[in-house]
Amino acid sequence: MKIILASESPRRKDLLQQIGMEFSVLSCGGEVPVEIKIPEEVAKEHALQKAEAVAENILEEAVIIGADTVVAFQGEILEKPTDRQDAINMLTKLQGNTHEVYTGVVLIKIEQDGTKNKKKFHECTKVTFYPMSKEEIEEYVDTKEPMDKAGSYGIQGIAAKYIREITGDYNNVVGLPVARVYQELKEF
Repeated sequence: MKIILASESPRRKDLLQQIGMEFSVLSCGGEVPVEIKIPEEVAKEHALQKAEAVAENILEEAVIIGADTVVAFQGEILEKPTDRQDAINMLTKLQGNTHEVYTGVVLIKIEQDGTKNKKKFHECTKVTFYPMSKEEIEEYVDTKEPMDKAGSYGIQGIAAKYIREITGDYNNVVGLPVARVYQELKEF
């Protein structure tokens, strides 16, 4: 069955390629803000929006994978930074502390007769940063790596040197819990 990733994220694409999955990528447009404030529910709702936006244009048997990753610290969702100071503020909160990374995933299976079945789930990984000095935070932000990442860091990049430990799926923090996605696809 054809698999379609409803995301232009290069990290999600790389993760699916890493496990040998054959798929195509279709743009899903932007997310619509949601009233929900619970991090895992926000991630699932945004994943649903992405998957449904792609599914409405598919007229063949296929499975669409929609995903969204949310970083949360003490219940506060940390989006992608709006500017340098926003990134510094986020990293100042995260340094020396533990936070959660939630990835919501929605699978939409389109049957031959056009019916659509949906499956929603999320994965949570706890990430702990080492303490960082003000200079380290500013130096990291100046690399520009944090600017397109929720929570202002990329665990798979330069920020790796500041990560003390993770509890859960590393790939979830990168952007997609591929082992869980694979297992859910097998059941689906």
